[in-house]
Amino acid sequence: MNSIDVRVVREKIEHVNALPTIPKVLNRLLALIENPRVSLNEISSFISSDPALTTKVLRMVNSPVYGFPGRISSVNQAVILLGLTVVKGLLLGVSVFELMQKTMIGLWEHSIGTALFSRLIALRTGHKEPDEVSVDGLLHDIGKVFLVLQFPDEYQRALTQTKDDGIIIHEAEKNQFSTTHASVGSWMARKWRFPAKLIDVIEYHHKPHLTKNTPVESAIVHIADILVRARGFGFPGDDLMTPVQPEAWELLGLTEKDILQILGEAEDSLQITEDLTL
Repeated sequence: MNSIDVRVVREKIEHVNALPTIPKVLNRLLALIENPRVSLNEISSFISSDPALTTKVLRMVNSPVYGFPGRISSVNQAVILLGLTVVKGLLLGVSVFELMQKTMIGLWEHSIGTALFSRLIALRTGHKEPDEVSVDGLLHDIGKVFLVLQFPDEYQRALTQTKDDGIIIHEAEKNQFSTTHASVGSWMARKWRFPAKLIDVIEYHHKPHLTKNTPVESAIVHIADILVRARGFGFPGDDLMTPVQPEAWELLGLTEKDILQILGEAEDSLQITEDLTL
């Protein structure tokens, strides 16, 4: 099987903004995000100017994925409480929701499940910014969306290969594209001037032992991703269980009891997030 040259993949991926399939609100949002001097007020005005986006943001913020269930009633309140980094990531997540639903059924559910588990693990391990780690989990698979948008036939072949050959999705992606959704997602996050930490987690969530900059956050999202797979919540592109990197497990210091408690805490919340169709 001949894979596409990685330079061709990167060039096409980085022109994804020009696709007619990209929702207008996402294109407007990307222009805003790419401005390094964007303020909380500008973000707040942008959300408030779009009633559908306002509804999506408030539903997401009041969901169990964040720590304010049912307590936030305005966009201004959400933006002030969550801060610029979290709001940017949350906005991108809800804006690509439509694309996730169209490109791969179950990917949105997998993403919000990973966001939820990331937050729970961050809280359990005493991380200072659990909401930022939740955004890492929400956006960890964003590269899949853009691979499907630019290479729909090839990505379908990758999905078919996961079933036919019993391999995980990022191995099938490597066979088709000479790269994976993790690298693709990091290219896009870098292009959109996302925080360096978020770019790093997107790139290393399958191999957290290789990052020098975000070992804890990458380990959290790595384990959250696996727990969501184990729970069978959503669809990440294959039906297989991936092994936990031993270094990630050791770094976080989680015990089997911790995992069972996290799974228990997540159960009710997953039932609620399953209805979060935005």
